[in-house]
Amino acid sequence: MKNTKNSFLLLTILSFGLFACQNNNNTASSVNTDTATEVLSGGIKMIPIKTAKGVFNVWTKKVGDNPRIKVLLLHGGPGATHEYFECFDSFLPKEGIEYYYYDQLGSAYSDNPNDSSLWEIDRFVDEVEAVRVALNLDASNFYLLGHSWGGILATEYALKYQKNLKGLIISNMVPSIPDYVKYANEVLGPKLPAEVLAQIRAFEAKGDYTNPEYLKLITDNYYPEHILRLSPDKWPDPVKRAFAKMNYPLYLKMQGPSEFGVVGDAVLKNWDRKANLKEIAVPTLSIGGEFDTMDPKAMEALAKEVQHGQFLYCPKGSHMSMYDDQQTYFKGLIKFLKETDGQK
Repeated sequence: MKNTKNSFLLLTILSFGLFACQNNNNTASSVNTDTATEVLSGGIKMIPIKTAKGVFNVWTKKVGDNPRIKVLLLHGGPGATHEYFECFDSFLPKEGIEYYYYDQLGSAYSDNPNDSSLWEIDRFVDEVEAVRVALNLDASNFYLLGHSWGGILATEYALKYQKNLKGLIISNMVPSIPDYVKYANEVLGPKLPAEVLAQIRAFEAKGDYTNPEYLKLITDNYYPEHILRLSPDKWPDPVKRAFAKMNYPLYLKMQGPSEFGVVGDAVLKNWDRKANLKEIAVPTLSIGGEFDTMDPKAMEALAKEVQHGQFLYCPKGSHMSMYDDQQTYFKGLIKFLKETDGQK
């Protein structure tokens, strides 16, 4: 859940086809066109999404093949891209886990209608359902993993469509935006050097969120502590690419401009599902990092509130725990997937 357009600049340095075979009598034999297209495209599938403003296409890509474990990845932002999930390639394929990259509408390789009326939680939830149907995922195999904003989306999906889920993973996200804002202001902010925090607060008091000096303060002091615990110039390439392509208008509408929580009239400002967590009955894994922008205790509490929850604590992890505490993150994720599938 982050960033502004200028900030990203500081941080970054076949059509659908049919396949047919001919027999010796030159008679075409039938082939599953969905499978054939998947082979031709390297697992990429463009999925039409119906909205009040027309039909648009979203981009997905399948990796691996497992009839019982299929994980759909929901990226953060809002408005980032699937690319920062590419580190999953180093861990999941060798475990035989099937997973899907997916750019939400308005992001990266998907269509961008450039219409702010579409940037609403409920519409994104129904988009995920349309993607599920198009990918033939169901309660026998469908795991939904949402990171950051994707965790909000995954939570909302589970509350509406959990009958379609086999398991749920909420990565680096708490169930309440007001709690997130409070933690940022009362816990993380004061951990910054006093003079740095004073300068940040001065810019925010004026609403000067895109001032290069403000952005540099955030980039140099906040990001390496709580977003990804590396110097920004050493951030992995998938992370740089994902945030360089952030859809800033979408982000601004839903998250707002401030790095310390959600402000203004942003869509997510009052989002809070703590009271509804008890309704989630599918096996659920909550993942949190010690240095996260989100309170790890709140993420642990989430696991206790759902009916069948587990908490994965990443002691070296920040908001991007899949990078700065990889061994803990992926060992725990793989264990959850296999145990939920009934494997020892």
